[in-house]
Amino acid sequence: MKKSNIAGLPAELKCLLRSVPSLTVAVFVVATIAMNLLANKSIDLPVSFLALDCGIIVSWIIFLCMDIVTRQFGPRGATLLSVVAIGVNLGMCAIFYVGSVIPGTWGESYVDGMETVINTALDNTLGGTWYILLGSSIAFFVSALVNNFSNWYIGVHLAKKAADGSGSFRNFAARSWISTGLGQFVDNLTFALIVSRQFFGWTMVQCFMCALTGALAELLFEVIFSPAGYRICEKWRAEGVGEAYLREYPFRQAK
Repeated sequence: MKKSNIAGLPAELKCLLRSVPSLTVAVFVVATIAMNLLANKSIDLPVSFLALDCGIIVSWIIFLCMDIVTRQFGPRGATLLSVVAIGVNLGMCAIFYVGSVIPGTWGESYVDGMETVINTALDNTLGGTWYILLGSSIAFFVSALVNNFSNWYIGVHLAKKAADGSGSFRNFAARSWISTGLGQFVDNLTFALIVSRQFFGWTMVQCFMCALTGALAELLFEVIFSPAGYRICEKWRAEGVGEAYLREYPFRQAK
């Protein structure tokens, strides 16, 4: 039995990545990259104090994955996986930036008289902006901590009071919906305060409403797809997924 500490972090991370099903890791990382790109497109809304972007299409996948991993591997394991996703996303952003500065023309820019404007816009979209990348990375990390540890804490609390077993769908839904709502709100609000308010002049009302409406919209997806997440959790437990990690790095977790 190994003690989790900074010195042993590489070995723990290696064991974790070997234990979490590869498809879950792949979906989690791809959704993180896709969210970063889709967030560049805003959604037209009829009222000025509301703001949403197309990142909500996939952001719920990230939080559902974190909820699933938290239930099986604990909040530390889910947070480590989130750090891996952030690292891969930053690496892909670097690759996109290199692609944006390489001389050339995007296929979608062939419009008479608009080639240069469209090509530059596409380069800027893929190349990204440092403060947006910084804001999104910080917001995602903070929200991952909030989501993962609140999910775990609620699970522990429910396990003490459960009459029908803490592994029921009702308990899974309660801990997932509450933690996702909190995590999504913190994610949106942190990004809005770091980026939108400082660089785009948003008011505090706009920042708060963006965070709230975004969290509610993303939570709706979580509610719809949480039964699938619960089935995955139950399948993992039945198959003993992650036993190597759980033996080497035990943690307090609601069963």
